[in-house]
Amino acid sequence: MTKKIRIADLPEFDPAEYIQTEEDVAAYLTAIIEENDPALLAAALGDIARARGMSEIASASGITREALYKALRPNAQPRFDTISRVCTALGVRLVAQAIHA
Repeated sequence: MTKKIRIADLPEFDPAEYIQTEEDVAAYLTAIIEENDPALLAAALGDIARARGMSEIASASGITREALYKALRPNAQPRFDTISRVCTALGVRLVAQAIHA
């Protein structure tokens, strides 16, 4: 007989725990950008910022820690300026690429 697992009993998944290297950051952001969802991008940047240390990223970006948490939460829609400043603080660059049909 198969034991049933309740969803409430599953551990919460936190991507920030798995983002350790520059390659992890690049792979994660690339996958997220391909989804073409600004809110998902904001949440992913929040995951990366938490992995690196939200206070450190807030300081490097010139955005308060509280404002950063608010801007990078799931379903947020931060301004491009915020995304750009966070990317610079994280040491990553968003790059345009032609879509091939």
